[in-house]
Amino acid sequence: MTIARSRTTSRIMFMEVLFRVFLAIINIELEHVEPFNRKIHENELWLYKNPRVDSYVSPTALWAVIIIVPLVVIALTLLFQREEGDFSQAVLSFTLSLGFTGVLTNILKIIVGRPRPDYFYRCFPDGQVNFEFECTGDPVAIRDGKKSFPSGHSSLAFSSFGFVALYLAGKLHTFSWNGKGQSWKLFLFLLPLGTALTIAVSRTCDYHHHWQDVMMGSIMGFLLTFLCYRHYYPPLDSLVCHKPYASLINHVESKELKTTRIELSKWT
Repeated sequence: MTIARSRTTSRIMFMEVLFRVFLAIINIELEHVEPFNRKIHENELWLYKNPRVDSYVSPTALWAVIIIVPLVVIALTLLFQREEGDFSQAVLSFTLSLGFTGVLTNILKIIVGRPRPDYFYRCFPDGQVNFEFECTGDPVAIRDGKKSFPSGHSSLAFSSFGFVALYLAGKLHTFSWNGKGQSWKLFLFLLPLGTALTIAVSRTCDYHHHWQDVMMGSIMGFLLTFLCYRHYYPPLDSLVCHKPYASLINHVESKELKTTRIELSKWT
């Protein structure tokens, strides 16, 4: 029975990893899809005439922190708590959230096709508008300039750091009865969210997104990470919120198996 259970677990894990690879491939392919070409009216052109500046948080830096920070937190937690099966469940939760968030964000960007605040100077680098309003800039920059809504930096930041906040709150019992009244636990919950908020707001400061893009991306990222977290972990006010469901199920099955063996021994 133990061998059969191990094989089943391996198959499930393989399918989980395969699904995340599938999401990653979709995400990469969506990056190259041409978004909806939204018509810009003359009286709203001022919305898209902000100067082009470098991102305060570059895409490379963003991907580095949203992947490395959760993995470091999960690894450090493993060193202190050594919860069986927690590392794999935590990684599955956080990667699923990133996958869903990336795909949904890109799909919405393509469908909406909202120009970025600096779109005008992506379209006309020299500031000279032709009569046909045909863009003369770099095609890649122009395509990216039509992907303002929602903000990918915001959604991914809240997906990653939102998971860190929920994960730490679960491990520290921040919202269960035995963790209330300890301010440092609440601080550790709010710190990752504050980091995500800082990254999100920076997108309005470098004129890469409108405030609506940032707000929608932030809400979407946190909701998706909350759903993915709860798919693998109990509610934060639970007495066993620090344990993944897989660990609890194995504990129950082991207890039931032990009880069955005791009952059988009575009849033999």
